[in-house]
Amino acid sequence: MFWIDLLQPTAQEMARVETEFGIKVPARETLDEIESSSRLRVDGDQLCLSMPYYAQHDVIDATPTPLGFVLSADVLVTVRFTELQSFSNVSRDFADGGRCFNSTSTFATLLEELVDFAADLLEKNAGNLGSISRRVFGRGDPRPNRRARMNQILREMLVTVGYIGEHLSQIRESLVGLERIIDFAAETGGSWLQLQVRPRLKTVRQDLSSLADFEANLSEKTQFLLDAILGFINIEQNDIFKVLTIVSVVGIPPTLISSMYGMNFHNMPELSWTWGYPYVLGLIALSIIAPIAWFKWRGWW
Repeated sequence: MFWIDLLQPTAQEMARVETEFGIKVPARETLDEIESSSRLRVDGDQLCLSMPYYAQHDVIDATPTPLGFVLSADVLVTVRFTELQSFSNVSRDFADGGRCFNSTSTFATLLEELVDFAADLLEKNAGNLGSISRRVFGRGDPRPNRRARMNQILREMLVTVGYIGEHLSQIRESLVGLERIIDFAAETGGSWLQLQVRPRLKTVRQDLSSLADFEANLSEKTQFLLDAILGFINIEQNDIFKVLTIVSVVGIPPTLISSMYGMNFHNMPELSWTWGYPYVLGLIALSIIAPIAWFKWRGWW
């Protein structure tokens, strides 16, 4: 047996592994340590490695779960506290007699699967950002209730982009943890880290570098979309204020005219006019049309 996978291990299971294999299994409190010296250290001929890993990248308030590796020339012990798709894939590969034939090859395979899973998540987020970008900068909705619909759509997209930004932050932290583990294992693994495993670790490290660049690009695009959506929301709000301002300005002259002719003083000459009433109505209509025409001519509306 060269791979022991401990999922939410009990004290009895950890003690059994320590007794049978002579390996000190780190407790969760140890794996939760944030110092680099606690996450990456050499204990005799064993490497003790740990990192925070976000298992639920589709949950906005997900908390990182500690993931630990104890690697030696003879055995690999993994300690985790939640189900991980990457580990399930490696277990199936192990059952099929694939890439896992000793502790170091299993360690490399696990890292490869973790990187592949992170790449899939980045591709998914990239697709979501592309869809949102097309909606943000696409053609406007020609239907009459466009403004109300657009405000609702912008709010929904703003929340979605915020979620994606948080997910990218979680993925970034996982990628950084994987980079540190690979670099430390490659430097301190010693002669027992087999020659065929080192090129695989180097390849995984290169993949992580490209994923880090891709994630940085997605983060920049996320920030750009956030700014763009907020800009469109401000434009929509300015349009609303513009309409309210125009309505208030247009409403002042007819209000003044109607209030003046509504006083009904005895000596008002217009009271005896035959066409006084149509005259006032026409004057009110003209006081409404003239400002609107002015705003149209100036391009303000």
